Amino acid sequence: MTDTRREVLLGVGGGIAAYKSADLIRRLQDVGFTVTVIPTQASLNFVGKATWEALSGREVPDNLWNNVHSVPHISLARRCSTLVVAPCTADLLAKFASGLAPDLLTNVFLATNSPIILVPAMHPEMWLNPATQSNVESLRSRGVTVIEPDNGRLTGADSGPGRFPEVSRIVDEVQQLLNHKADLAGVKILISAGGTQEPIDAVRFIGNRSSGKQGHSLAVAAANRGAEVSLVLANSSLPDIDGVEMVRVVTAKDMQHALEERFDSSSALIMSAAIADIRPANPARDKVSKEDLHELQIEQTEDILAALSAKKRQGQIHIGFAAQTGSNREELAFAKLQKKGLDLIYVNDVTGGAVFGSDMTAGAILDPAGARREIPSMSKDSLSNILLDSLVDKLG
Repeated sequence: MTDTRREVLLGVGGGIAAYKSADLIRRLQDVGFTVTVIPTQASLNFVGKATWEALSGREVPDNLWNNVHSVPHISLARRCSTLVVAPCTADLLAKFASGLAPDLLTNVFLATNSPIILVPAMHPEMWLNPATQSNVESLRSRGVTVIEPDNGRLTGADSGPGRFPEVSRIVDEVQQLLNHKADLAGVKILISAGGTQEPIDAVRFIGNRSSGKQGHSLAVAAANRGAEVSLVLANSSLPDIDGVEMVRVVTAKDMQHALEERFDSSSALIMSAAIADIRPANPARDKVSKEDLHELQIEQTEDILAALSAKKRQGQIHIGFAAQTGSNREELAFAKLQKKGLDLIYVNDVTGGAVFGSDMTAGAILDPAGARREIPSMSKDSLSNILLDSLVDKLG
């Protein structure tokens, strides 16, 4: 699974405010985060493990001594983008400040190198106690974000500083800390990636050099920004993306069927796949011996993008890719953009196999009005967000 940049570990301390973190999970999911809950044993007196599993859709690790072979505190700490502890009790503040690690959550706290946000919630007397304030000061001096609690009604008749903050404020803190955008929340994006393979026989095929890295990066970036993403990925060993529908295909026909099934419900189509232009007309079921390989009858594959573009509805955005060689590559790409009714096209120079399989790319973005944006050498992750910025503009 990938990606770690939008994975929130939510630690839940043993306070009555634990129930409010049920809403926090939902609000984090609404802006594109995935959430794994780590409850302390004390917190399970307030909210049970089944509730956290149902809301997060994840297994809930709650014991340092379960699945020891997988070293859970290290694996959890390494995969998260941020650790949020809400509510964070006075007891947890003291343990975090002192470096104590008696349970799974405190071990994860010590093991993670990701940003940490603590959300204190306790009675005013406990929050204002000099020991608690000293612990907060110590944690903040080490770079831990400790949110100031709200001032208001607590349990019983108590009122004052120490109330669990509004969930919207916590979500804002997480987004600001991670520079996280949610500008594609609610948008359905369909992405194709990888290179199709057209069988000659049981072991041979016609294919291309596409690794699927660009489309995979686009899917990660779109999901990070809150989109609902389906990635149709051809012949790639790239890992599944948590929270993204992964559809793995082999041939152009497989790709076409998968895209057509999802096309009508999508707000945007991004075609980064390298789909084979030809295929053997009569592929053999068994392996053909070398001596019998004299000639190969071929036929053209379906023009998937043209077929989908013919069904494009108003307001739906189509972004294409063009891998070209030669000095007229941008002219060829612009002609493709016009012919297939694209809203944008990204063209790059693949002379000598450049770009394929690389984490880097370079080229130009063209639009129907003739505008051109030069893309100097940059990571495919960076290009993904540039293209998604343009998508946001076009979606309005």
